[in-house]
Amino acid sequence: MAGAGDAAKEYAAGCAAGIAQVAVGHPFDTVKVKLQAHNTTAHGKVYRNAFHCTRRILVEEGMRGLYKGASSSFIGIAVESSLFFGTYSQAKQLLKGKSEDGRPQLQVIIPSAACSGAMISCILTPTELTKCRLQVQGKHAMHAARYSSPLDCAMKTLQSEGVRGLFRGGLATLFREAVGNAVFFCTYEYSRYWMHSYLDSPLFSGGNHLVLAKDVGIGITSGGISGMAFWTATLPLDVAKTIIQTDPDPHLSRNPFQILSMVYKRAGMGGCYAGLGPTLARAFPANAAAIVAWEYSAKILGIRRD
Repeated sequence: MAGAGDAAKEYAAGCAAGIAQVAVGHPFDTVKVKLQAHNTTAHGKVYRNAFHCTRRILVEEGMRGLYKGASSSFIGIAVESSLFFGTYSQAKQLLKGKSEDGRPQLQVIIPSAACSGAMISCILTPTELTKCRLQVQGKHAMHAARYSSPLDCAMKTLQSEGVRGLFRGGLATLFREAVGNAVFFCTYEYSRYWMHSYLDSPLFSGGNHLVLAKDVGIGITSGGISGMAFWTATLPLDVAKTIIQTDPDPHLSRNPFQILSMVYKRAGMGGCYAGLGPTLARAFPANAAAIVAWEYSAKILGIRRD
């Protein structure tokens, strides 16, 4: 029963990480999605840059415009993060076995992260589809239908496209999550290990307040740079996913590599990295918040970290 209890705690800590990530990162994500959907068309760019896009959202829709689709994100990311962090921790422990060596091991991290990422892509695909379709609405909406909520979007998608329509972009999401999370956790585990190696010294063990500051600092730094590594590695796949999920053409290819080829011909390499600015601006604080929430939830729940 102890093993089952520890597993439940891992999933609870993952849920806390997801909630923190959405709370901090959703406005940046809205700007990213609008840039990806509207600045990669054959008609040219709608927004000059991320600041122009943000200003237009605030003027036309107010602060609520930056949090469009947030309710589906809170639900989807909370469940997804719970499964993802929990499964990653369990898989890593299983592959690591009884080894007491605290050094990160690529042969453990990569398959644990990639498999966990691929697994949660089936949850992310429909939740991100509803989120993205809500986010691109506005004066320049690409869809004739107007969605009042994530549920309304999901129901209208089911009516017009069937169950298959809810999983548009699934292949791009699977590739993004498998590759990106392997990159994320390799960066996180190694940066965390080396920072602890340098900072675990008598200078930082004199008081609880110094230990807390050190742990929070390491969590912020390792989480932030890991998030940036994830998106730098996978943003073209995310561009393809956004286009597949938000383009109103029902005959559009669902092959992410064909979509990227089309984007490259239209907008060059810049089009393949549309939304890079707000994505990286979001990646550091959102993933820093997620990692700190994950680590401290685990500590409060009594989960031992190496």
